[in-house]
Amino acid sequence: PDDLKANMRMKPLTPRPPQKPRLERAASLDEKSWRRWRRFRTSQESLTDPNETSSSNGSLQEASLSPLARGRGRHNSLRSSPDASEASAVGKSRGSTSDLGKRASELSSAFGGLLRGKAFTGSKPRLSQVMPARPLPPLELSAASHSLRTANRIDSDCLDYRHYSQHRFGRVSSSLSDTRLHGNGMVYDNCSTDSMKSTFSLLTPIRSKDVRSRSYLEGSLLANGALLGAEELSRYFPDRNIGIFVATWNMQGQKELPLNLDDFLLPTDPDYAQDMYVIGVQEGCPDRREWEIRLQETLGPHYVMLYSAAHGVLYMSVFIRRDLIWFCSEVEYATVTTRIVSQIKTKGALGISFTFFGTSFLFITSHFTSGDSKVNERKLDYNKTIQSLTLPKNVPDTNPYRSSSGDVTTRFDEVFWFGDFNFRLNKDRETVDSILNQNPETDVSKLLAYDQLTSEMSRGSIFKGFQEADIRFRPSYKFDIGKDSYDTTSKQRTPSYTDRVVFRSRYRDDIHAVKYSSCPVIKTSDHRPVFALFRVKVRPGRDNIPLAAGQFDRELYLIGIKRRITRELQKRKEQKDQKSSSICSIS
Repeated sequence: PDDLKANMRMKPLTPRPPQKPRLERAASLDEKSWRRWRRFRTSQESLTDPNETSSSNGSLQEASLSPLARGRGRHNSLRSSPDASEASAVGKSRGSTSDLGKRASELSSAFGGLLRGKAFTGSKPRLSQVMPARPLPPLELSAASHSLRTANRIDSDCLDYRHYSQHRFGRVSSSLSDTRLHGNGMVYDNCSTDSMKSTFSLLTPIRSKDVRSRSYLEGSLLANGALLGAEELSRYFPDRNIGIFVATWNMQGQKELPLNLDDFLLPTDPDYAQDMYVIGVQEGCPDRREWEIRLQETLGPHYVMLYSAAHGVLYMSVFIRRDLIWFCSEVEYATVTTRIVSQIKTKGALGISFTFFGTSFLFITSHFTSGDSKVNERKLDYNKTIQSLTLPKNVPDTNPYRSSSGDVTTRFDEVFWFGDFNFRLNKDRETVDSILNQNPETDVSKLLAYDQLTSEMSRGSIFKGFQEADIRFRPSYKFDIGKDSYDTTSKQRTPSYTDRVVFRSRYRDDIHAVKYSSCPVIKTSDHRPVFALFRVKVRPGRDNIPLAAGQFDRELYLIGIKRRITRELQKRKEQKDQKSSSICSIS
């Protein structure tokens, strides 16, 4: 007790733990010292002396104690903090304060020798795991991760990827070579160069588990991975609207085709081409194949002919963007002859139908009875067509509860009917000419007051449920061939709106007319081509319908593209020859 009081009167000496050793490799250490330091850190053996103190973070601890020492209580062991050191000095300690100071100096010298590459004498101490003082920074985005998405489609859980990729990578070409990828430091660990390249593809990435999945029910609208489902539809058409070009032209059986169809199929307003082109022809040219080649040549490599059909001299061709041919059902067609003599197929109707995603389409082109006063005959042609056109055949009706067996137009979601309906203006030639001279451009409302079709549709006697866009163009019939003047022959036929495009839908506001006009620059016939542009709403479909599976006219596509290239090369050669030629004059 006297000695204890004497020691307590002395100012207690609190040993300072040594500085935390640098655990990362220092540039000044040689390889041999580095290996010693690594063996020291990963050693699993404890200090043999149970009285050895720990470092400041408790890294040196006793690993093995005798059963007797364990029974005495673990609270007697030394801790790293100063409070624990003081408690061990005042309480039941295993050594005096001077021993603690001596032990601390030995540990300091041991750590110093370790960092200088010297070996420990005696047992092998170990260092415990060092925890970071702050959270680790987030891992770099790995190119092998499924989280990467393309700029074409961003998943909801990776909405910031577009910003990250632009900030991280900048604008990167899709044709990066392996050397450029490695040189820019863009290839991460455990990632092949090929997978890095796919990161910059415009195609939507497909996960392996989605390809493996076969659990979705056939015919489900919202099935994950369904070809005609909502997910695929939204990827191609986020607003679920497609652009459709519908045109009709009575070619008058002329062999000569226009030199250029750009103004007809590709009008400058609007600026963008449509997703689907449907062209109906009455009294078509003798060489139908040549006509189709010219259409393919004009539309170019972005479009393919999905289907083409004919009924006598009635032709119809359906072109669609090549990306969309996989979402079409089988294409079906049917014909109706309205003449008494069925062998003469100049008057009648031709219908083509198919389903695009989950929306069914019907396109009908017709040539009704001609004659100024034969309105009833034309109405009979209409009634015969809607009753006798046997469509659809194998493709199921998308809404059979709203269909009628006596009217083919009720069995489809969207119906477009176009052709030479032959309805005239109930007015004499002089009156019509005077109205046209007063309003040479756009105001044709006075003429439409005498239009037979407008009058019959308002009564509901023909084209029930159909609509027509506002007409703001001059009558499309009858012109002198090659001229802008109306009929100057002895018959003096009255100019009329014989060529029309009408439409109907099962659902309100599904079809929106964007433009309705004629093409006055094509003058090879006594009729001017008439076309209409539409925005049509499309709904998701089911995969249990018969699919066209990418079918299109491959031979026509190759011929059209080859001719397109040939014409372009010929045009460039002519321009080059014209620039290189010179004119010499002798005075």
